[in-house]
Amino acid sequence: MSTAQAISVGTVRLSVSELTDVGRKREVNEDSVLVASPVFLVADGMGGYDAGDLASAAVVDAFRPLAGAGFGTLAGIRDSLISADAGVAIVAEATKRGAGSTVAGAVLIEHEGEPHWLVFNVGDSRVYRHYGSDLEQLTIDHSLGQELVDRGEMRQEDLATFSQRNVITRAIGAADSTADSWLVPVTNGERLLICSDGLSSELDDESIRATLTMGGKPESVVSALVQRANLAGGRDNISVLVIDVVSGGSEPDSEYSTGLGGQRGSLVDPSLDDTTIQV
Repeated sequence: MSTAQAISVGTVRLSVSELTDVGRKREVNEDSVLVASPVFLVADGMGGYDAGDLASAAVVDAFRPLAGAGFGTLAGIRDSLISADAGVAIVAEATKRGAGSTVAGAVLIEHEGEPHWLVFNVGDSRVYRHYGSDLEQLTIDHSLGQELVDRGEMRQEDLATFSQRNVITRAIGAADSTADSWLVPVTNGERLLICSDGLSSELDDESIRATLTMGGKPESVVSALVQRANLAGGRDNISVLVIDVVSGGSEPDSEYSTGLGGQRGSLVDPSLDDTTIQV
């Protein structure tokens, strides 16, 4: 049973709830979830590897030092990603086939004097933004299927039935562990969903949108999402984290409230400083 946490960072007030479940087919839960203001993330130990649970735990451990320090910084997030890669490498050394993990997260930072989300991902764990009754995926999957869509070789609607849709092209601990990132203003009344692919592979975006719209408080929503993913098959571990912005962000009638996007860049580019994101 999940409960909600009331969290404050500067003037931003949040209500946060998370839930992780082994699903119906797996014996071990290889997902890890971190709620440690100002950082919120989900890591998913990669299937087909050894010690996926240890790999995802190493990712979470790498971000724990950011907790409790007010707003995060780009440098701190970048350093945590580098530490996560090193931590997963240590896990991999003790296995026969290696280890890896996806990660998706949102960190509250201050940009030009205003609170923003620094949204990032490596792999196919996702961050969604829900506002009113609208849902948009903020992150872009690092997967074979998504690359085929991006190249125009597959239709977006065919991804759900693509036999290799779970083949990952980037991961923490892999040859390519580059994180993509988006700088997104915090908006009052918005709801962020961070999840492993155990949710998004079982429920389409419309089912997720309907649950976020009608599900009520964060603790009720995370329970409903996990339950629906299990009813749909529960073929993987399922982790969901829901963040409601209660106050302290921009007002709903601001320019951003009607359109998503933000700035996209690489957190691990050494040219980045604490106030600029490369786009």
